[in-house]
Amino acid sequence: MLTLVVFLLCTASSVSASAKGGAAGPRLSNNQLYKFSYSTEVLVDRERGSREGSAGYRISSDVDVSLVWRDPSSKDDQLIRLAISNVRIEPASHRPEKKNVLHGSTAESVLGKTKLAALTKPFLVHLRNGKAKAFYSYWAEPATIKNLKRGLASLLQVQPNTGKVIENDVSGRCTVEYKAVKGQVTRTKILDTCKTAETGFTTHSQVLGVKRKSSSVTVFTLEDGFIRSAVAEEMHSLVVNARRTVAAKVVSRQTLTLTGTEAGPLEAAGKDVSGVVKSIDAKLAAVGIVAEKVKTQCKGCPSLFEHWQAQQKQLEPETLSKAVAPRSFLALIQSIRKSSKDEILKVLKSASKTSLPQVVDAVTSSQTAASLDAMLDFLNFTDAKGLVLQERFLYACGFASHPNERMLQALVDISKGKIGSPDIKESVVIIMGALVHKLCQKGGCNLPTVVQVKKMILDGPVSTQVESEVQMYLLALKNSLLPEAIPIFTKYAESEVGAYSTIALTALQRYDVKLMTDEVKRTVNRVYHQNRRIYEKNVRAAAADVILSSDPSYIEVKNLLLSIGNLPHEMNKYMLSKIQDIIRFQLPASKVIRQAMKDMISHNYDRFAKVGSSSAFSGFMAQSADVTSTYSLDILYSGSGILRRSNMNIYGAGKGATLHGLQVAIEAQGLESLIAATPDEGEKDLESFAGMSALLFDVQLRPVTFFKGYSDLMSKMFSMTGEPMNVVKGLILLTDHSEVIQLQSGLKASAEFQGGLAIDISGGMEISLWYRESKTSVNNRGALVVTGNVTVDMDFMRTGMEVSFETEASLDFITTVQFSEYPFLVCIQMDKTTFPFSEHLTKYDSLPSGKNVVSRKSKKQLVPGSEFPLHQENSNMCKRVFDSSW
Repeated sequence: MLTLVVFLLCTASSVSASAKGGAAGPRLSNNQLYKFSYSTEVLVDRERGSREGSAGYRISSDVDVSLVWRDPSSKDDQLIRLAISNVRIEPASHRPEKKNVLHGSTAESVLGKTKLAALTKPFLVHLRNGKAKAFYSYWAEPATIKNLKRGLASLLQVQPNTGKVIENDVSGRCTVEYKAVKGQVTRTKILDTCKTAETGFTTHSQVLGVKRKSSSVTVFTLEDGFIRSAVAEEMHSLVVNARRTVAAKVVSRQTLTLTGTEAGPLEAAGKDVSGVVKSIDAKLAAVGIVAEKVKTQCKGCPSLFEHWQAQQKQLEPETLSKAVAPRSFLALIQSIRKSSKDEILKVLKSASKTSLPQVVDAVTSSQTAASLDAMLDFLNFTDAKGLVLQERFLYACGFASHPNERMLQALVDISKGKIGSPDIKESVVIIMGALVHKLCQKGGCNLPTVVQVKKMILDGPVSTQVESEVQMYLLALKNSLLPEAIPIFTKYAESEVGAYSTIALTALQRYDVKLMTDEVKRTVNRVYHQNRRIYEKNVRAAAADVILSSDPSYIEVKNLLLSIGNLPHEMNKYMLSKIQDIIRFQLPASKVIRQAMKDMISHNYDRFAKVGSSSAFSGFMAQSADVTSTYSLDILYSGSGILRRSNMNIYGAGKGATLHGLQVAIEAQGLESLIAATPDEGEKDLESFAGMSALLFDVQLRPVTFFKGYSDLMSKMFSMTGEPMNVVKGLILLTDHSEVIQLQSGLKASAEFQGGLAIDISGGMEISLWYRESKTSVNNRGALVVTGNVTVDMDFMRTGMEVSFETEASLDFITTVQFSEYPFLVCIQMDKTTFPFSEHLTKYDSLPSGKNVVSRKSKKQLVPGSEFPLHQENSNMCKRVFDSSW
């Protein structure tokens, strides 16, 4: 019975389809030759176009189409023959003779005799119900020629009915949507669904990443079940999120127009397609409709070693604050990515001692199998003297734009082996946490190595009693941002060891507010209000930061306000300043703070008139349509006027995402004995210590210690040169986007967007007992270059465009404290020097003969320097400090 029902349904649907009398695709008539004109063009330009016109070219030809064979049982199962003739190649847009690389050229001179002969050799397409089931050509033909033929064959795929289908064409396997209206069919290819063999990579950070927007629409005009015309336009635009002027656009167009018909060859006899194809030409083969990879060989391009010899002067330490350094860095990465392990090792071994750290940055940032193998062969982690190079390698791994499991496994292997320096041992584990976070962001949280490292760092804090090792594991967990680590941080937030509490609390502040459970909030509030034990001021300040940044409730805010007045002297002022900054800068907690301040018990003169030197201030560094950059400076002093904690943050926000670009935190403790002062509550037995911790582009780095212990403090004090201590120095690959764009025409574009930063962050702390003055400084020097390069390289012609911008900047943050009188004089300065900014646009067309045309355009400007505004009290204090110093 079931079989009968199925049979009747199938019969009914068959009758219904035949009753409509509609073709499932274009139908060719026997003994008929269809003559078409065909053109395909590609244009490369800025996203919004440019006055000088686009780079690119157009290939035009005649195309003859005829029916070879049809399945007797189905009119929509056809084998079609296509023959291209009368090929012309010309610029896609009008060009004067001097700027026309194709002037005086013919198709034969551009393509070469062999390729032109291959292009004009007929090929076959098997169409069934308007879909390409097979594409027949010759294996020996160049891949570029076969791809151009595939582009033409793909244009014959059409269905006269509205609906969504999955099709295979030159672009890959894609979902396609058809809309049919009175003899016109619009085919929209959903390019995000296309599955191809060639995949690229992109930066994990949305703020630093590249946004791609693509569309592909073909409009068919049908008459009597056959194609009268087909017009296709495909567009791909790529924009650097951080600066939208660094953008490029690739436009591909195809036009197929029926010009006439005439008598053609008779249909061939045969039972099936394969038999018919063999009878026509035994060398014809089903080579697939999806595009082949095209290997382009760069004639005359320098080897990696030659490239390095030309660039090495730009990568010496003295150039690291200049734009030439990141530009050379990016160019070197591109060259390394095409090189073998032996070629890379040759460069590493030949580099000078001063340029070698920069080469390590470039090789590691390349992120190829060959570059990683070369680095692992080159570095000897058992040698404590190699600390600088080893740490540069590890930091470059931490900043990796698209790390893979193998990079993480390499760090696991290093951690299991003998490591000469304890600092490197710490850095290995801390950076492993950063790689876990990035791999989890890409959906790789269940990879075997990731699972192994997650277990190691989650179990790490309780596996050892050594303070430095516990801190190491906590910092690794801070980098990993694993939700499973939240209970661990919650536990260590209440630790008796101040360093553990600080790391745990600053880590909790990095998590999404949605993960801040009631248990976490109760714990953090207990720390701030000291419900179970007395805590150091910087721990309580960190707890307050977590409360105020985690969607605080009315009661939480009210309790914070009520605490002001009952805190240690300088902390009263810090909390007051923090509350006022949140309201002034309209931070998320400002609304609930305003509500709580309506209560006069919480908000009154007694609480809000506290004096002191501590402060918290936020401001804008830069505001644009692309990215908004903000800074914040939080400074907490001890009751004796010596710096307890200084925290400088820079954030970038754009497209709904936020990037923690920089954090430099300086901490000092146990220095009251130097000026015979009384320590604050809970800080009587603290060991003398000063150090700096840096977080760069969401990656926590290994903290740096200035001194630890009274004897170390005294020896450092008497040997102080005034020179700042280096925190991080090197080259970082910020933006990294690479993809191959397979166009429907058969042409192929490659897009490379890279952003390189040369950075030098140093910090120092000086204490003069003679002048009773202390000074802390954080000096940031940097140069940024971002380039976007889109190229269509088809081995017979190369066309493309490069757009870029570059800048050099420095930012100094200096805090001067004079404790010769009370209250102490404190002056905070945050200065930005005048810096250059330039944008460049280059377009190029070249032929294999060596003939090329290049056009360049630049725009340069100077951005005036400034001192970033802080609160008025600070300005008044700075006047007194500098007046008293003369």
